[in-house]
Amino acid sequence: MADTHLDRDVLSALQEVMEDGYPELLDTFLSDSEERLSLLRQVDDADRLGATAHSFKGSSSNMGATRLAELCHELEQRAKEKKLEGIEALVGEIDGEFAIVRPLYEAERQRSLAE
Repeated sequence: MADTHLDRDVLSALQEVMEDGYPELLDTFLSDSEERLSLLRQVDDADRLGATAHSFKGSSSNMGATRLAELCHELEQRAKEKKLEGIEALVGEIDGEFAIVRPLYEAERQRSLAE
């Protein structure tokens, strides 16, 4: 299940580069993601929606959250094209995907602290 949601190779590379800062990186990603999700739920302006989706896409991609990055990319494209009709469903998908990956990142954090 985790393979479609997380790229473990990306996480391994991040852990290698970040060393002792890796758990903090995971914490930062989770808290930043919560903030971005909150913004996505309330933004009704296409430009702000696109900018938030772009930022969320980048961090998700950098952290190996492949499906989350794909969904954010789709949202970013729709915002660029000003196609906001039914956008709530896509934001709901992003929300749902984050609900799946959040515990995976939390488990990864615990695993890294135990090493």
